[in-house]
Amino acid sequence: MTDVTIVVVPRERFSYTARSLESIYEHTDIPFSLVYVDGGSPARIKRYLAQQAQRKNFKLIRTERYLSPNQARNLGLKVVQNKYVVFVDNDVLVTPGWLKTLVDCAETTGAWVVSPLTLVGSIGTQTIHAGGGTLNIKEDQGRRVFDVSHGFAGKSVADVASDLRPQTTELAEFHCMLILTEACKRVGPFDEGLFSMHEHEDFCLAVRECGGSVYFEPRSVITYVAPPPFAWSDLPFFMLRWSEAWNFDSHQHFRSKWGLDQDDKNIVIARNFAREHRHLSLRLVRGVARRLSRVCRWQPDRMEQRCLFPAEARVNRYLVRLLS
Repeated sequence: MTDVTIVVVPRERFSYTARSLESIYEHTDIPFSLVYVDGGSPARIKRYLAQQAQRKNFKLIRTERYLSPNQARNLGLKVVQNKYVVFVDNDVLVTPGWLKTLVDCAETTGAWVVSPLTLVGSIGTQTIHAGGGTLNIKEDQGRRVFDVSHGFAGKSVADVASDLRPQTTELAEFHCMLILTEACKRVGPFDEGLFSMHEHEDFCLAVRECGGSVYFEPRSVITYVAPPPFAWSDLPFFMLRWSEAWNFDSHQHFRSKWGLDQDDKNIVIARNFAREHRHLSLRLVRGVARRLSRVCRWQPDRMEQRCLFPAEARVNRYLVRLLS
């Protein structure tokens, strides 16, 4: 009996689509339905997904425009009819037994949300990206303070193996997240005012406000394959996904929704992360800029701060206008 639907959504690029999808079909050993939300992928990926949908009999939802992750999740959620839905980003690799372990944890504990152990890096990496975490909004001298941290982030699996056990937690990430479908109905649709940041934090806070629980199940292991490299066709979506406009609107919306100050420490950290992450797309250009800085006898950071980053910001604003 199929009790679970996997919904795959775009995270930040398209070039890892085939490898990620193949991983799901190779390593999933219980029945499942699959819904693939394709938001404006380039022609080659569009053709590949159409072929795979026909061969593997999964539902493909295609839009010709780019989608924010929460927009894509809401499109996929509309057609889910099973007890559980698992959202998976399109740049994730799964491992044998990953799905059954998540479902078994939810069945045993009654959790509304179950998160796997998320590794980051190349295939075979043993560096942890997230394993549960803390997530609270605390009162401090009359101010609401956002408190969030990823469990075991940056640690080697071998170094913390004895601490990796199934347990209640406060934080799960949308790289891969199993959710009781009924919980989605109680919490409501994913907030599309969050274009690029704070989606998982917002959802986990809402789940807990509604009385649901979040579990961390480290026996289920997935890997987020972070960029670079990029295909050239990845860059427009990547730069929109992490654009200043989307980041600013997301931070402002999250801050207003949860009553946080503009200068909240973790809001500022998230905003800086998003900007730095977008600058990954400048990898080749930064190499040229560093060589030029040596010719000009400038410090490399000075060339980036005075020339490269301001130029990128202008291009980014133009791109947002073009794609909006």
